[in-house]
Amino acid sequence: MEVFVNTFFEKRVQQLFELADRVEKAFSSAGLDYRVVGGLAAYLYVEEAEPDAGRLTKDIDIAVRREDLPKIAEAVEPYGLQYRHVAGIDMLVQAGAPSARRAVHLIFTGEKVRPEYLEATPELGVCRTIREVRVIPLADLVRMKLTSFRAKDEAHVKDLDEAGLITPEMEAGLSPVLRERLAQARDR
Repeated sequence: MEVFVNTFFEKRVQQLFELADRVEKAFSSAGLDYRVVGGLAAYLYVEEAEPDAGRLTKDIDIAVRREDLPKIAEAVEPYGLQYRHVAGIDMLVQAGAPSARRAVHLIFTGEKVRPEYLEATPELGVCRTIREVRVIPLADLVRMKLTSFRAKDEAHVKDLDEAGLITPEMEAGLSPVLRERLAQARDR
């Protein structure tokens, strides 16, 4: 039987994980903590539960402590990354090919990503590792996705829910507004 492979997709996954590996090495070498949040975290959780059901992302979002920013900027340089603050966004770009679309975006714990968001980014807390990537706890990821609730966040919520990852206990821990958003995502 002939097997067809989407080489573009496979190459993009490889590039994303190579970038995640550089982040891991830089943070580990400096004794810094972080958690992958956003699309890559959703992808990892979904893929673990339902292989081949994950939705690929273009960049990596990580939650870090703001007070670690100077150490982060220094720690990533030997790994081919540079800290940049552009248009109000803190990110790590690849030194040879800086691109905001393929960057590591820094999200600060205890702060709202946008002023209108209902909840702040959770503290780092417990670490879960999937495919050698430190990810935010699933319940925190679901809260973050429901807080931002853009079209892509809603798609990630649907993916997580369809993979059976959003449990009744997790749902019960959501605020009324976030439970309503979860119901909206399920209805669409």
